[in-house]
Amino acid sequence: MFPRAFVSLAAASLLAACAHRDDAATVLQQSDAAMGGATLKTLRYAAAGTGGTFGQAYVPGAGWPRITIPSYARWIDYENAALREDSVRVRAEVNGGGGLPPMGMGEQRVSAWVRGTQAWNVVGPAATAAPVALDGRIHDLWTTPHGVVKAAQRNGATVRRDGGMNVVSFSEPGRYRAMAWIAADGLVQRVDSVMPHPVTGDTSVSTLYSGWRDFGGVKFPARIVQTQGGSPVLDLNVTEVQANAPFPSDVPATVSGFAERVDAQPVAPGVWFMGGGSHNSVLVEFADHLMLVESPLYDGRAQAVLAEARRLVPNKPVRYVVNSHHHFDHTGGLRAAAASGATLVVSEPARGWFEQAFATPNAIRPDALQQSGRRPAFLGVNGQRTFTDATREAQVHFIEGNPHAQGFMLVWLPRERLLIQADAYTPAAPGSAPPAQANPLHVNLVQNIERLRLDVDRILPLHGRVVPYSELRTAAKM
Repeated sequence: MFPRAFVSLAAASLLAACAHRDDAATVLQQSDAAMGGATLKTLRYAAAGTGGTFGQAYVPGAGWPRITIPSYARWIDYENAALREDSVRVRAEVNGGGGLPPMGMGEQRVSAWVRGTQAWNVVGPAATAAPVALDGRIHDLWTTPHGVVKAAQRNGATVRRDGGMNVVSFSEPGRYRAMAWIAADGLVQRVDSVMPHPVTGDTSVSTLYSGWRDFGGVKFPARIVQTQGGSPVLDLNVTEVQANAPFPSDVPATVSGFAERVDAQPVAPGVWFMGGGSHNSVLVEFADHLMLVESPLYDGRAQAVLAEARRLVPNKPVRYVVNSHHHFDHTGGLRAAAASGATLVVSEPARGWFEQAFATPNAIRPDALQQSGRRPAFLGVNGQRTFTDATREAQVHFIEGNPHAQGFMLVWLPRERLLIQADAYTPAAPGSAPPAQANPLHVNLVQNIERLRLDVDRILPLHGRVVPYSELRTAAKM
C-alpha cells in the first residue's frame, strides 16, 4: 500500500498536468480565433526577400550561401496536409553549392510539393519524387502560424508562461517537436522546432513572425525570418495573402508509385556506374573488398545502393565509402554507410565537422546509424590519397580552386582512365547545344585534370550520364 503523502502528491501532479493541458487548449483556441484560423482551410501567400541555401556551405560548418529571392509563393491546405512552394532564387555570393547557376549566369526556379507522406518536385511538366525532402516540408507546413496552432491542438500540447508570452510545446511523433511563442493578443511570434535530418541529426529551426496585418479577415505576418542549423535560410517580406482559395494537390502517379531503383551499369571490369536516380554512385572492386564512391541523399537511397553492391559482389564487404564533398545531398547516405561498417573517406578539412555532425543523434526518428549503435570511422584526405592492391588503384585528389566547395574531391582510376566527380560538371542531355557561356566550374575541372596530368577517357558524373572527356572540354569551351 502506498503512503498517503505519495498518493496525494501523485494526484496533485496529475491534476496540475491536466490543468496545464486545459490551459494550452484555451490559449490555442484564442490564438486560432485571433488569427482568423477557425474557418481557414487553405491559404496562399506571396513574398520576396533573401535567404541561404541550406546544407550547401562552401566551408564545412560555415553559414549557408546567400541568395536573393525575387519571387516566392506558398499554397497551404491544412485539411489535406498539403503544401506547394514556388520560388525563384539567384546567387548573392560566388562560393558555395546548390542547384543555382553560377553567379551572374541566371536563376533557379523551384516548385516543391508535399501531400501527406509524399513529397515531390516539379520541373516543367515532370513531377519527380523527393523523399529526402519529406521531413522538411511536413515541418514547414505545420510550423506556419496557423499550422502550428492546428498541430498543437491535435498533439496534446502543454503551455508555460515566459516573459509575458504563452509558450506552447508539443511533438508530432516521428516528425518534429516544436515550441510556439504566442503573445497576449493571440498572434504567433516565434516557432522554435527540431526535426530529423540525414546529415546533421536532430536539427534546430527558428522562425520569427512579425509585422502582423489583417488580410481580408485573416491575420498573417508581413515578415518571416528563419534560420536552420544556426544559419539564415529565409528573410521574406509578405506582399499578398489569400484565404480559402482552391488548391489542387493530387499526388502524381509517378510519385505515389515511387521506389528507390539502382541501375548498375558495368563500365570496366570490376567497376559499376550505379544510377537510377538524381544522384549516382560508383562501385569499385578490389581483391578482398569494395569501394563505393558516394552515398548520397538519405538512408533509403544509401541502403538501396549498398544492397545492389552486395548483390553484384556478394563475397566482399564495402570497406570504404568515398565522399566527394560535404554538401548535404552528397552526404545524406553516409550515416547508413557507417551503420553498415564502412569507413568514410572524407576531406581532411571536413573531417572534424563530420565527426561533430554524426555525433548528433537522430532521436526524433532513429535512422540506421542510431539503430546500429556504431560510432562512425573516418579517414581524412589532405590533398591526395591512393588506395591500391594487386588488382586495382584508385586515387583521390582535391579539385583545387573550385568555388563549389572547400575540400572538393574527385576519384581517378588510372588503369581504366575513368574520372569520377560530382557537381564540377553535370553533362547536358544528349544532343544539347553547347552553352553560350562557359561554366566556371567546368573550366576549373579541366584545369585540375591538366594540373594532375590525368589521361581521361570517360567521366563518370555523380549527376547525369557517362560521357567521353571531349564533352567536358566542349562544355568548357577549351
